[in-house]
Amino acid sequence: MRIAVSVAALAFLSVACSDQHAQASAGLDELAREYLFLELSMGRHDPNHVDAYFGPEDIRQSAEEAALALEEIESRAKALSEQLERLSTEDVREGARIEGLLGRLRALVTRIALNRGETLPFDEESRRLFGAAAPDHDSAHFTAILEEIDTLVPGEGPLAERVEDFRNEFVVPDERLPAVFEAAIAECRRRTLDHIDLPDEESFRLEYVTDKPWTGYNWYEGDAHSLIQINSGLPIYVSRAVDLGCHEGYPGHHTFNALLEANLVEEAGWIEFTLYPLFSPQSLIAEGSGNYGVELAFPGDERVQFEKDELFPLAGLDPDQAARYYRLLELLEELSYAGNEAARDYLNGTIGREEAVQWLVDYSLESPERARQRVDFFDTYRSYVINYNLGEDLVRAYVEREADTEEERWKRFERLLSMPVRPSDLAP
Repeated sequence: MRIAVSVAALAFLSVACSDQHAQASAGLDELAREYLFLELSMGRHDPNHVDAYFGPEDIRQSAEEAALALEEIESRAKALSEQLERLSTEDVREGARIEGLLGRLRALVTRIALNRGETLPFDEESRRLFGAAAPDHDSAHFTAILEEIDTLVPGEGPLAERVEDFRNEFVVPDERLPAVFEAAIAECRRRTLDHIDLPDEESFRLEYVTDKPWTGYNWYEGDAHSLIQINSGLPIYVSRAVDLGCHEGYPGHHTFNALLEANLVEEAGWIEFTLYPLFSPQSLIAEGSGNYGVELAFPGDERVQFEKDELFPLAGLDPDQAARYYRLLELLEELSYAGNEAARDYLNGTIGREEAVQWLVDYSLESPERARQRVDFFDTYRSYVINYNLGEDLVRAYVEREADTEEERWKRFERLLSMPVRPSDLAP
């Protein structure tokens, strides 16, 4: 089934009715094929670059056979950008498509520069890749939050160790992970389907992996199918089941990709959306909506109640300390921008690796082991870290700006996930 959307809301997706419009679309389709060829060529040099591709196989084969050097990819990307910039259209749909392709190409050229050893200031890098820069906070910004956490988790020893010891009471035993995650994802899916129609054939499969710099990952495979991987290499807290179930699945990445495929690829014929370049403005929307989707699916105290009633028993955990645990999680969320500060200073060369680890211990209250995993993430994904918290804040502001009821928030959220939205579109 397809999503019912108003003509006013998605006017740019209407069927072209003039020969001139059809010719313009055909020309853009050819430019979009060139764009896909360049992104896939980049993927040969950077295994993290292409997050998903389910487009024409002949384009992939051409990229493999051509084996372009980075310099060639960069030159052709700049030439393609110039072609797109010369296009003139009064059609809102075509204009949105052109701007989207230009944003992706800017990110591609930036990623090429980084792969060639060039460096950019952290904020400039994030603007070029993701279309936004995170606010800058000094240590004083987090002090009041740390003081409240200190009161919540009293005792002897460093605060990070006390917090870690307390959180360890809520770790899911390895043998219980499948039952906990299956229940969590099923509930995330049920709640999402109450508000959003997804393709009838949509599905996912779940795998557990280790030795990754992330906790969870969605690998979208096309035809509304995903592979969701959970990294069980570090202990997983019971609260992470709903976090990851929503973020990676419903109404997060799996839902987002399925809606884009249904509305932009199948309905509009925008072939560029058969490829998801990880280092692009699309990631700000993807990660932000994935995080915001948790509170959208579980408003108020519904999440805590579900976890206490359903997940705690499946995990074999005692819910007596749940109220204090969830208050701690709220406060830790307020420390989320501390991770951005560690990444900014580390990648700018202001601090070294061990200093970044210590900052995360002191201001994100992570264990040294988790802090080192976070720095591994900085090494691999660089300024990508801003997409989680800044993206969530921007998506929340966008959704709630013109939505007073739960149903209105779901409708606005669905619209966001069904359109080629740019980060700048989230601003008032």
